[in-house]
Amino acid sequence: MFLEAKATVSQSFSPYLYHRLYFYTFFLPFSCRCHTSFTATTFSFRYFNHSNHQKMSKTDEKILSYNDVVVRQSDLTILKTPSFLNDRIIEFYFSHLSSTHPSQQILLVPPSITFWTMNCPDTDSLQDFLQPLNLPSKNLIIFPVNNNDDVAAVEGGTHWSLLAFEKTNDLFVHHDSSNGLNNHYAKRLYKRVVPFMDCETRYVDCGCTPQQVNGYDCGLYVLAIAKEICRWFDSGVNGNEDLWFLFVKERVTPSVVSGMRVEILELIGNLRGKK
Repeated sequence: MFLEAKATVSQSFSPYLYHRLYFYTFFLPFSCRCHTSFTATTFSFRYFNHSNHQKMSKTDEKILSYNDVVVRQSDLTILKTPSFLNDRIIEFYFSHLSSTHPSQQILLVPPSITFWTMNCPDTDSLQDFLQPLNLPSKNLIIFPVNNNDDVAAVEGGTHWSLLAFEKTNDLFVHHDSSNGLNNHYAKRLYKRVVPFMDCETRYVDCGCTPQQVNGYDCGLYVLAIAKEICRWFDSGVNGNEDLWFLFVKERVTPSVVSGMRVEILELIGNLRGKK
């Protein structure tokens, strides 16, 4: 399909990344877009993505447009089957969390932004890319981490994990539901982001992260953990060194995680009913 967008990037911006960075209106997360502005030169591009065009057949009906995320029939199929979650479902649920936890102190970063931050070949351009997110002003930032480092691979990768930043302790915490499979990728993201945090930070791989019991629910664990971290932040108990660990340990169980497929399907159905 044709994509028309505006982006703040350098000339080294790979054309293969265009299908990972969505329309200009979703270049920033919904929760912070209205409060930011671009200061660098922007330009327009038009790119025809043959891979997506082939994959998105006429039968892949648009089911819901929510904030800036379009949910399609293929996404419902993924949720109804024991399947690996795609970027779009992660985006949708992060957008939902942004709407249900509407704090300017919380930032849930879409997969496309995380992916480019990790894989941008010109690190000097990251300042212009990340500046509109205003990372230093956030008390809680949540990134979905994917182990795809091939910019030519559409919906690539085999595992999701979560990297969260908590400002009171200036701490990045990596949650991986598969015995640290994504540790390398989370640390790469941390090293890319930390120069833009304007503070001294620490990084830890959380050893008490609930572990998945199959090979496909990693994305659901990311969503379940993100949900509990946001609940913890809203509870007002933030500030201690235990952070959200007890919330996650007690509430993110295999049964709760597997039930999230139904929860998300019902959420989509309810939102459709309100249109």
